[in-house]
Amino acid sequence: MTISNGDVKSDTCNNGSSEKKPFRIFVGYDPREDLAYQVCRHSITKRSSIPVEIIPIVQSDLRKKGLYWRERGQLESTEFSFSRFLTPHLSDYQGWAMFVDCDFLYLADIKELTDLIDDKYAIMCVQHDYTPKETTKMDGAVQTAYPRKNWSSMVLYNCGHPKNKTLSPEIVNTQTGAFLHRFQWLEDEEIGSIPFVWNFLEGHNRVVEKDPTTQPKAVHYTRGGPWFDAWKDCEFADLWLNEMEEYNKESKKEADNAK
Repeated sequence: MTISNGDVKSDTCNNGSSEKKPFRIFVGYDPREDLAYQVCRHSITKRSSIPVEIIPIVQSDLRKKGLYWRERGQLESTEFSFSRFLTPHLSDYQGWAMFVDCDFLYLADIKELTDLIDDKYAIMCVQHDYTPKETTKMDGAVQTAYPRKNWSSMVLYNCGHPKNKTLSPEIVNTQTGAFLHRFQWLEDEEIGSIPFVWNFLEGHNRVVEKDPTTQPKAVHYTRGGPWFDAWKDCEFADLWLNEMEEYNKESKKEADNAK
């Protein structure tokens, strides 16, 4: 399934431009969080001023294609815990692409993020210094702490960078979580930094009054989002719920028009 600027029927959507190639955004997909994925997708496409191509990373599809075969570990809280690292391979090791967890809500134009891209890096991400206080997250999944936690939750991949060719299906299916989530196939200087507001951790990062540089451009509901009953009252829940309502209305309108 490929979705471009909200249109399931089209492989590309150019927002008025017929020349520029869509920016590829791979979103982690888990059947338990389908609504989170839909709202994340909606929040990106409606604000984007550039062509985007949104591709859900669906584990069952990857297994059918022979790209993913590792057994699920006890500490994997989602179906895309490891499949996310197939992003360069799924991009044919060409150009730049992004991976993002489905529990994000975008509040700014994705063009602002792509404008930060620097070809000297193999990847770029928000380099959090984060240790979770909770022992569980989402729907009871175990919350783990490890170096560079949440760095891999939103990554800009320079898919054509020679080092990223390391991320073959064989490596993604056999290497350890530490190797993958800590980007151990790269040197530190090959990892570029992005402002934290592009991966604003709900419950951890803070907005400073009268400081616009702290206003989130993408909220990450890493502890659990409003689509779970236990997190209906989390910070920024109202923004997500408003986006969900808008998505539901548009989906209903599209369904009615299709009749």
